[in-house]
Amino acid sequence: MATIYDYTVLDGNNNEVHLADYKGKVLLVVNTATQCGFTPQYPGLQKLYDAFHDQGFDILDFPCNQFGEQAPGDYDDIHSFCTGRFGITFPQFAKIDVNGENEAPIYTYLKTQKGFAGFTGEKKAFMEEFVGKAHPDFKETSDIKWNFTKFLINKDGEVVARFESTTDPEELKEAIQALL
Repeated sequence: MATIYDYTVLDGNNNEVHLADYKGKVLLVVNTATQCGFTPQYPGLQKLYDAFHDQGFDILDFPCNQFGEQAPGDYDDIHSFCTGRFGITFPQFAKIDVNGENEAPIYTYLKTQKGFAGFTGEKKAFMEEFVGKAHPDFKETSDIKWNFTKFLINKDGEVVARFESTTDPEELKEAIQALL
C-alpha cells in the first residue's frame, strides 16, 4: 500500500526532496497562497509548528496559484513574503498544481486517500456558494476546492484526515496531539 513516503517533491530551489525523509513524523500538508482570504491562517500554522515540531511534527507548505491566481510570483517572492510577514519557519516547497492536467502526484495520492467531506464553520455557506458558482458538482469530486486545504498524515505516512479551507489551524491541535 502506498504512503506519502513513496513521493518526491521539489523544494524552492527545484531540488528533489524524498518524503521518506519525514518517516516517523506527523505531517500536515497544506496548499497555500499569499493573497487569499485564508492567508491569515499562516500565523496559526506557525503556532502549531512551534508547539509540536520538537515532538515530531512538520508542516509541508505547497504554494499553489490555481485558485484565483492568489500565489503570484516565484518561490523567492512567496518565501520572502511568508517569512517576513508571518515569520514562518516550516518547510515551504516549490509552487505546484493540486488539480488538473499538471497536478502534482503527491496531490493525486492525497485526494484518493481522503476526499472532500464538506466545508465547516462560519464560512461554510459562503464557500459552498462561492465554489458552487464555478463548479456546481464540487461536492461529488475529491478535487481540492480552495487554498489552505490541509491533510493530516500519521507517523506511518498514512492520510488520516482532510480539513478544508474553512478549518482554522487552531482546530487541529487535538488531532495532531493524538497522533504524536
